Amino acid sequence: MAARKAWETFSKSLIEEVHRWGCLKQTGVSLRYMMEFGSKPTDRNLLISAQFLHKELAIRIARRAIELENLPYGLSQKPAVLKVRDWYVDSFRDLRAFPDIKNMIDEREFTEMIKAIKVRHNNVVPTMALGVQQLKKSLDPKIVNEDLVEIHQFLDRFYMSRIGIRMLIGQHVELHNPNPPPHVVGYIHTKMSPWLVARNASEDARAICCREYGSAPDVHIYGDPDFTFPYVPAHLHLMVFELVKNSLRAVQERFMDSDKVAPSIRIIVADGIEDVTIKVSDEGGGIPRSGLPKIFTYLYSTARNPLDEHSDLGIADNVTMAGYGYGLPISRLYARYFGGDLQIISMEGYGTDAYLHLSRLGDSQEPLP
Repeated sequence: MAARKAWETFSKSLIEEVHRWGCLKQTGVSLRYMMEFGSKPTDRNLLISAQFLHKELAIRIARRAIELENLPYGLSQKPAVLKVRDWYVDSFRDLRAFPDIKNMIDEREFTEMIKAIKVRHNNVVPTMALGVQQLKKSLDPKIVNEDLVEIHQFLDRFYMSRIGIRMLIGQHVELHNPNPPPHVVGYIHTKMSPWLVARNASEDARAICCREYGSAPDVHIYGDPDFTFPYVPAHLHLMVFELVKNSLRAVQERFMDSDKVAPSIRIIVADGIEDVTIKVSDEGGGIPRSGLPKIFTYLYSTARNPLDEHSDLGIADNVTMAGYGYGLPISRLYARYFGGDLQIISMEGYGTDAYLHLSRLGDSQEPLP
């Protein structure tokens, strides 16, 4: 019972406090509220924000720490998962040890602390991926992906919560920028051009494709470059980058030994009344229908896994064309975080269309797993 032993390295009173706070109600925030509240980062608003986060982050982090302790199939005992659990408990302890925030000196110290918490959790995704990999190695091969539905559901909740925690911390920290660029409120750009973000994300994905394969298919983007709406550019960049990267890899591998010119990838940006939709289309051969349900699971990747027991998890930015199979499920969570969604439609033998829906109303509350 490695986990039980490790749990005992924390004091009994701390663990009881984690459980007490994990039972408290979380409070969701909408994109619109973050935008309106952050548009006037007065001392009073920063103080209110810090006081809210002091309590809210402790509740959200406690919930995840408890869940990490009670995972099925012995996942909680895997060394990588124990490491993640320790990060969450350490962060909870830091938040609870911080005194009440009464003035701007307290607020500034609190901001530095939550910055450090965000850095501590930088490698949670690859470390959890490693834990899941450690579990896969030890599982009976007869246990198929469908039987691991509890683990998929846990990881969806866990990563959705992580997106929220990082958004709240990042938003608060960025509001301290004394010279924000025009139309920028924390992490939110009030006049973001999805066309421009898609172009930048595509260029990044093509650069990685060139590095890995020596060349990359063209990417053509259709839509109005001047159309803007409020959103988080970093989230959109991550999602489009992931979709384009997948398409580039599929096309490149399909046409690598062919005399034909690799067909380009098409991105269409459409602005509707409710949604902004971005479609990424490729002719990379598609996904068999039997494989479609698996693409949003965390235990499935068509690529070799670049993580191993000895990989240096400190290098979080070492992106490869085929990650550890988490790109699509995590991109869908980013889309859903602000009320959107991600759908994949495929024609085996031809190609794949990914539809990324982004809610342009900004009214939906954060999903709180």
